[in-house]
Amino acid sequence: MFHVSTIELSANALRHNLAFIRRALGPGPQLCTVVKGNAYGHGAGVFSALAQELGAPCFGVYSASEAYELKQHLKVGATIYIMGDVDGPALEWAVEHGIAFNVFERNRLSQAIHAAKAVGKPARIHLEVETGMHRTGFPLAELPAVMEVCRGYPQALELMGICSHLAGAESQANRLRIDMQKARFNEALAIAGRHGRSVGLRHLACSAGVLNEPDTLYDMARVGILHYGFWPNGETYARYAMAHGLTEDPLRRVIRWWSRVMAVADVPAGGFVGYGNDFQAQTPARIATIPMGYAYGYARSLSNHGHVLVRGKKAPVRGIVNMNCITVDVTGIEGVEKGDEAVLIGSQGGNTISVASFGDLSDQLNYELLTRLPHSIPRVVVEEHP
Repeated sequence: MFHVSTIELSANALRHNLAFIRRALGPGPQLCTVVKGNAYGHGAGVFSALAQELGAPCFGVYSASEAYELKQHLKVGATIYIMGDVDGPALEWAVEHGIAFNVFERNRLSQAIHAAKAVGKPARIHLEVETGMHRTGFPLAELPAVMEVCRGYPQALELMGICSHLAGAESQANRLRIDMQKARFNEALAIAGRHGRSVGLRHLACSAGVLNEPDTLYDMARVGILHYGFWPNGETYARYAMAHGLTEDPLRRVIRWWSRVMAVADVPAGGFVGYGNDFQAQTPARIATIPMGYAYGYARSLSNHGHVLVRGKKAPVRGIVNMNCITVDVTGIEGVEKGDEAVLIGSQGGNTISVASFGDLSDQLNYELLTRLPHSIPRVVVEEHP
């Protein structure tokens, strides 16, 4: 009940981003909303419940543990799909609850058949094929035998789809590799087709694929970062904006992260702020303490580099970011007092601290910074950010 910060999720921003994604997909492909990594730090339960309310039908997670958490928050009717880790008892649990999962090696295929027989329900599987990522997936040479196994166990295996993953579709530097992956995926589809059984949903595109590689839009797209109002990278945004004549970012940030000033103190000229001697006030300064440190997701690398917003103005971090608090300079901000809102990411009074700028200062990617936000921070839904 007593938290030092809050993450707000804007329903209107997500509604706007979903509309953008659906326009990008066009009328054909289904949307799979990817919520792995605690919904990219937005809070898997709260975010997914909101997304389902706004019409998202299918949710992709990485592991069975993420699927278990998600199941506690979604209403009946949503589809959950595990893209990565689900083994042992977790696999049997997934079969029991009708949760689809990727199969990318023979052992898991055998496990799926065994679990289906034990539970008395078919395992809902997506066959993942290796096209050039070299992470997980059946080599194309193994696919004919895999298809024969699927054919031989029609009561135990429900083939929901066939998929692969693009290795860097956000960058033109990967052009040759991506083209080779697309060719291999089409070869996989031809192999599966020759075995005379429907493979279900064909899916290859991620967020970057949707925007940069429209020929990868088959029957479903696994879209993550776009939901949250971020681009896969700057290059993707530049390419898309140029192609569509955009002058403003069409996405809206769903997240806003704020805390409050817990104390304000005056520091004389020559006084050091915080541990050690990393910051010394050259003139009299007014310093506000905010109960947000590296234990709560505010990176220590932001020491003497980061900013927060107080009363609509940027207040620079002074001194070392502590485990539980930061100190910021509010000398030039009139009237700052205990209890004032301090925005760590988001807007206040017409000023903004973006995740990108926050990440640039801390040497973290958007993805990394967001997913490191602690699960313990409460996520709440608001209609619109201030």
